Amino acid sequence: MHRLHHALLLVALLVAAPCADAALLDFSAQERQQIVSLGPWPPRIAPDPSNRVSGDAEAIALGARLFFDARLSPSNRIACVTCHQPDRGWTDGLPRARGMEELERNTPSLANLRQRRWFGWGGGADSLWMASLRPLLDPREFASSAAAVAALYARDADLACRYRRAFGRAPAEERGGEESVLVNTAKALAAFQESLTSGRTPFDEFRDALASGEPAAAARYPLAAQRGLRLFIGRGNCVACHNGPLFSNGEFGDVGVPYFVAPGRVDSGRHDDLQRLRASPYNLLGRHGDDGGASATATRHAVLEPRHWGEFRVPSLRNVATTAPYMHNGSVPTLRDVVLHYSTLDESRIHSSAQPLLVALRLAPEEVDELVAFLETLTDAAGADRPRPPMPAPCDPPAAQVK
Repeated sequence: MHRLHHALLLVALLVAAPCADAALLDFSAQERQQIVSLGPWPPRIAPDPSNRVSGDAEAIALGARLFFDARLSPSNRIACVTCHQPDRGWTDGLPRARGMEELERNTPSLANLRQRRWFGWGGGADSLWMASLRPLLDPREFASSAAAVAALYARDADLACRYRRAFGRAPAEERGGEESVLVNTAKALAAFQESLTSGRTPFDEFRDALASGEPAAAARYPLAAQRGLRLFIGRGNCVACHNGPLFSNGEFGDVGVPYFVAPGRVDSGRHDDLQRLRASPYNLLGRHGDDGGASATATRHAVLEPRHWGEFRVPSLRNVATTAPYMHNGSVPTLRDVVLHYSTLDESRIHSSAQPLLVALRLAPEEVDELVAFLETLTDAAGADRPRPPMPAPCDPPAAQVK
């Protein structure tokens, strides 16, 4: 009988164990409102009006082919997938990207790009197609040219066929010549990248249960993550920058990460990138956009300010646990180290003109654990191993139809 009692007690504990953490913190009305503002997910995505093939299946198929094709680089060594690898969450796992040379910045993930206003760590592009074009011409990355890109289509009938299906005319028939072929190639790459989205996460299930008044469902969300979420929206004030369904305000900030890259050289982030953006012939104010500059409002009104020195893009936190290392220069190896960076922040390292949003959080060890636990629940089911899209079947030439 004694042994039976112990056996029954053990079974009871085993059954109860998964539910032991099932509880819901007493979030205030204001906290609930902030939590609900971090969704819903996924959002509805509209096509990019500056890219006439945004959302077009033929352009996505062309972009997928090009994305994995190292012949976009004259060296035949560099493809988009070199840095943006599907089994690493569309990053490369390196501190700094490597093309023809090692670069100064970390490779960002490609998930959910359609929801951004600016592209690159310093916002050096105002459209995804401009951001896709820039590395093709950068001698440190692809080291390619409009002529080299056009020549690729001339020697690959399948790519030329796909180009015609996407844009309605053969590359050799483009009235704008090789430059038009280059820009359209970037627009096809952008159409493909727009299709790379992240899925729902444990946080989204919790957020929706809270929004719809289902406390039992909300209580399935781990208590440690709930406490970390309370820190995130409360004393930590992380939500000041990491807000909305994307967990990013889409802007830039100085978070006390050094911007010296070598003796006598600095990466000033937004400060220099905004100047490069305004000077580029491929920005939305130029002739290559497909909506006559209607999407260029933010570019038109962007004003260079001293505070932009040392500012870098506020990244999305969706799937953040899968994209180490962190910060614009890849200098922070783990998610825990990121939290510790903000806990022990040296406020004197923040540029004096920066907006004074950040203070050292001075988190207790258990609070660090809880904030990390929350951030890990922003990972979807696929995690770092994103499915590699299937390559399209051989192309059938279309009837001529200009898009």
